[in-house]
Amino acid sequence: MAATIKPQTTPRQGCEFLNVKQLANRYGVHPATIHRWVKEGNFSKPIKLGENCTRWALSDVEAWEQSQREAC
Repeated sequence: MAATIKPQTTPRQGCEFLNVKQLANRYGVHPATIHRWVKEGNFSKPIKLGENCTRWALSDVEAWEQSQREAC
């Protein structure tokens, strides 16, 4: 009998992704604000994982947060 492979349920370190709703909740803004920030070049660019799947790498978001802290 062939062994079955269980899907990975927790992301590997450095491979975590956030969707726009999670980002909006993280910063207390509307999802459209996140998209506006990206369009204006004031936020990290998203990654297209599929035709209808856009995510932001957590590591990119955390790097952006650090740059905002340093700018203060």
